[in-house]
Amino acid sequence: MGASSSTEQPVSAEQRELENIAASTGALPLLQKSFSNLSDPQTNAISIQALQQCFHLCYEDPVCESQKKPESFPRLLDHLGSSIVDLFFLSEKGGINWLGFLGGYVKCCGRMSTSMSLNILLRIFAMAVKKLGLSSNLEFEPDAADCKINGSLVPSDLLLLLWMCWAMLWNVRTLKSSERKENLLLPDINHLVLSAVVACAEVDSSFDLWNCDIVGLDVQLPVGKFLNWAITTAPTLSDCLTQYVNRRLQISVLAEDEAGSSESISGDMSPNASQALLLTRGRAWAISLAPRSTITEEILKLCFSADIVGTDENLLYRSSTHGKGLNRFWSNVEGYHGPLLVLISANSEDAYQDNNKARKWIIGALTQQGFENKDTFYGSSGNLYAISPIFHVFSPSGKEKNYVYSHLYPTGRVYESHPKPVGIAFGGTTTNERIFIDEDFAKLTVRHHAMDKTYQPGSLIPNQGFLPVEASIAEVEVWGLGGKTAKEVQDSYKKREELFTEQRRKVDLKTFATWDDSPEKMMIDMMGDPNRVQREDR
Repeated sequence: MGASSSTEQPVSAEQRELENIAASTGALPLLQKSFSNLSDPQTNAISIQALQQCFHLCYEDPVCESQKKPESFPRLLDHLGSSIVDLFFLSEKGGINWLGFLGGYVKCCGRMSTSMSLNILLRIFAMAVKKLGLSSNLEFEPDAADCKINGSLVPSDLLLLLWMCWAMLWNVRTLKSSERKENLLLPDINHLVLSAVVACAEVDSSFDLWNCDIVGLDVQLPVGKFLNWAITTAPTLSDCLTQYVNRRLQISVLAEDEAGSSESISGDMSPNASQALLLTRGRAWAISLAPRSTITEEILKLCFSADIVGTDENLLYRSSTHGKGLNRFWSNVEGYHGPLLVLISANSEDAYQDNNKARKWIIGALTQQGFENKDTFYGSSGNLYAISPIFHVFSPSGKEKNYVYSHLYPTGRVYESHPKPVGIAFGGTTTNERIFIDEDFAKLTVRHHAMDKTYQPGSLIPNQGFLPVEASIAEVEVWGLGGKTAKEVQDSYKKREELFTEQRRKVDLKTFATWDDSPEKMMIDMMGDPNRVQREDR
């Protein structure tokens, strides 16, 4: 093994530096075991073919949620492993020695900036496309320390790149052994591609986001603008490469029955399995690509669950199932103390269409805590999302802290000269909320970002003007992202409330010793002479 042989000979400064870098990532023990397992004992080196097979990724017939799937995608995955090896792992006469193995890992998976890791991801994609025999408009400067890149992408290229990243993550979270073939479900990520198209390409206001053919769309996305979009919208996209490389090396070391905690997905793999929900796999993945937070892992669990439709422990409320209205909503989310993801689907009429065709769009809000019945804004942090037909993240601006507003009618109603709005809101100010859901969950109001200093500016819905947009709510979903602990606490809270309610309904007459002490006699006496003064026994 490279580590053992290095103790027999003087360790070079280069090897010591590479081992320190690998150790800083926590991967050095894994690299040592993997090198020992993959290398030839006689040459103490790994053959190129063995390492390519280690990183090989192949899915024969992926299932796709979207309508069209590029035919070249399965063949693109065939060249992923060889592209990684050819780009980063230098081979000598006898193969890839310990120093070349360490250096290759550090180059592709070491600690680096987000822009550098995205560049590396693009280099692997361009190499795989080249091996496939297709043309690419991406150009890389040879021997550039900072991996400078020029050129552009087209939307179909971006779709393949994002699906390649998804396939690596799917492999990481579902594959149990290197020998077993798994199914691959490709999510509908048109909203992510359209987000990059609108941000990077020159499109006019007549561009139809609802009826857009991503595969056939002929616009150029300059790679510089694409990197800016990725850093802003999907900064963790390149993490899939590091996770994939580590997982494949781990599988090369461990026996099949010890291959970690990944579980094979055997649920419903049909494209329409999760289409009924607002939170599809593609939308959940887009949310998870935002900057790392405590909810990232919970979102990824939903993405790669066997059946996202059956995740009842995470889906706290759904208006079509539990009923519309603030009271129904509250009875399902009360007592949940953890991050919550709220998705709202609404319909608005397109004034530019002669037939007044209804346009459905989806927006969302993430809270870092559960809902509280308050007549003022509260919260510590959160995000707003434009989800469909185009995806965008609106993080906190840091200027104000009006994150969440959730107000029910007070239990003891009293006259109020200036009553506070009853409903749920995110951002803005009272009566000028950026997002407001009325108490019946019938109408949604979305206001211009100028009214809101809590979240970043931008349009939550396509073609949003300065005037408030009122739309009819089609569906509301609330997903709990606090893990099992938050759900267990809520279940305990609900059981305790049910017990108290049941106790208040019961009146035990045995506690009254005689007729004189019974509530019936007290009521009769009061009705007979209500002004009679009774002495209070103490």
